[in-house]
Amino acid sequence: MGSKTKIKAKSKKGIVSAKVMAKHPMLSGMEAKKLKKESYYITHMVAKADGAVVFEMSSSQFLSANPFLSFKYKGEKGSSLEFTWVDSKGTKDTKKVKVK
Repeated sequence: MGSKTKIKAKSKKGIVSAKVMAKHPMLSGMEAKKLKKESYYITHMVAKADGAVVFEMSSSQFLSANPFLSFKYKGEKGSSLEFTWVDSKGTKDTKKVKVK
């Protein structure tokens, strides 16, 4: 199975602009109750550039489905960017790309 994460990262004048979309249904407690299912949402996200953390967040059930994030950090073309998320059921997805 392929990654459920899409990443675009471009460097301009030493600043990397990263755009990330995590494909996830993000079922909140209310939605899950209506569907008679268990709530299911991303709880933690972290981005590492060449091993150093450049973005980290804890989230809750109130993010939309397929959350989209955008952030910037100091970095150069050709470096690597790794993005990982973990959800409330323990599912983990990691994607690594080279900065363009």
